[in-house]
Amino acid sequence: MNPRDALQLTIQMGEFVGLAYINDLSDEDLMRRAAPGINHINWQLGHLIASEHEMLNGSLPGSMPPLPQGFAERYAKDKAASDNPADFASKAELLRVYREQREAMLTALGEQSDEALDKVSPEAFRSYAPTLGAVFALQGSHWLMHCGQWAVVRRQLGRPPLF
Repeated sequence: MNPRDALQLTIQMGEFVGLAYINDLSDEDLMRRAAPGINHINWQLGHLIASEHEMLNGSLPGSMPPLPQGFAERYAKDKAASDNPADFASKAELLRVYREQREAMLTALGEQSDEALDKVSPEAFRSYAPTLGAVFALQGSHWLMHCGQWAVVRRQLGRPPLF
């Protein structure tokens, strides 16, 4: 197994868990918060998509397709407090944009040499992803960071535990 294969496994695990948690949730369910002051799942999904886009384009300029017009702004931190579904994308749109971005990210990963993965990441990401390889690894673990909140929402909705 080479480093790209190991990174891809990490990324796929985050995707597997994350998508399993949201698979049977409706647009309305995605607007739920696990507790007061916690970001709702819809905002978290948009944040994950926008973050992946930003980190990859920042590390490998031009590697990612553009986000839909206004997407990053809709999912900026200052928008997280809104409970108005009209302020956010639908689940179908989120998943469509996610798939576009994820496919491009995996293509970019496959194009990297072992040496390239060891290169220092851009300054903006260095405190939490010091190398290009760490930027890629974060694309799986970042999803898992949010999944605990999604598990709580699922239980609030009466869904059984998945894992």
